[in-house]
Amino acid sequence: MRSQLVHGPGFTSRWDFSHHVVPPLSSSTTYRLDSVKRGARGFSEFGEPISDLGEAPVYIYDRLDEPTRSLLESELASLEGGDDCAAFSSGMGAISAALGSFLCTGDHLIAHPLLYGCTHSLFTNWYPRLGIGVSRVDCNDRAAVREAVKPETRGIYIETPVNPTLELIDIEALRELADEINKDRPEERKLLIVVDNTFATPYGQRPLLLGADMVCHSLTKNLGGFGTEIGGAVICRDEEFRSLLMFRKDFGASLASKSAWAIQVYGLPTLAVRLERQQKSAKKVAKWLEEQDVVSRIHYPGLESFPQKELAKKQMRNPDGYFMPGSMIYFHLDEKKAPPIRFVNYLAKNAYCITLAVSLGHVKTLIEMPGAMTHSAYGPDDPTTQDLGIRLSLGLEEPDDIIEELQAAFEAVSR
Repeated sequence: MRSQLVHGPGFTSRWDFSHHVVPPLSSSTTYRLDSVKRGARGFSEFGEPISDLGEAPVYIYDRLDEPTRSLLESELASLEGGDDCAAFSSGMGAISAALGSFLCTGDHLIAHPLLYGCTHSLFTNWYPRLGIGVSRVDCNDRAAVREAVKPETRGIYIETPVNPTLELIDIEALRELADEINKDRPEERKLLIVVDNTFATPYGQRPLLLGADMVCHSLTKNLGGFGTEIGGAVICRDEEFRSLLMFRKDFGASLASKSAWAIQVYGLPTLAVRLERQQKSAKKVAKWLEEQDVVSRIHYPGLESFPQKELAKKQMRNPDGYFMPGSMIYFHLDEKKAPPIRFVNYLAKNAYCITLAVSLGHVKTLIEMPGAMTHSAYGPDDPTTQDLGIRLSLGLEEPDDIIEELQAAFEAVSR
């Protein structure tokens, strides 16, 4: 996969760039058609899976399809082990489309209790208006999930690792349950498993190969990597693709070609080297944090103390089979020894290598307090919002510099 990330497809019918070392950037909102017949062909073929072999597709209008974004989609589908990919203007655009492509009024969705704040808001603020029911169930409790399934249940939605706690969900166990339920269902009412794979990336985990039906990504994070582009993607099988693409066409959240080009040219080729370096730093920082008496709890899949370490070692593997616990750390401070808010505020004002900012997977180390920030949509009375846990996304800095700044902050705020 390392070589594939660098070079992309050796050949594709989506765009002739056989003389380009770097894939070209197409920047046209509309495309010239030789005849009404060719235009009609383009509309009639829209929504069908596109092969990298055979005749080139007919491009009509950017929002429908265009070559630069299509090249990125082809590569993402291949990396995840899927048939097709549709790229969107944001990660939430991708999540909304993945679920919106098969959920209808009256349908029901099962989702893990803890999710990214905006996903939680989608399920609690907007789905009730659309007449879509959502049950929040511990998706590692197979019996509870089975009990929550209704005749109108169409999907199970999870993140793994979960944002921000890094709890893992056993995808293969959910697949076994879904297969059991689907035995008695017609094809159009099959239960689908949708997984947000943003934290792990396809370099560290491939949910489709573990049994998921659809995979979502925020391209803004690790896959983009540099904090300059916002985007999202959904990877799926051929049977889900047409509905997904039609949803994007009509709701309009297509990824801009300029963003697609930057992610393909800068983000993907550096993904493996960035993740491996960031992960190496995360391991070192996590082990150091675990030894500090002001740290009361720490969650990192690469630690021996991680409660789901066996599941982590089973699911979180790179294509060569090596364990990939990732670059994210979540930890709590002993509030009597080091007030968490003062600690984060100190870093925000004084640190050079650690930046207080939301997002993750960037070349720079980012720290935030999810309960007060990215997960504030849970509301002031929810335990998630009251949680003073700290999320750390390791960048490419020297890990000893990160540790030095964390140590300085502990010393400055310790009682």
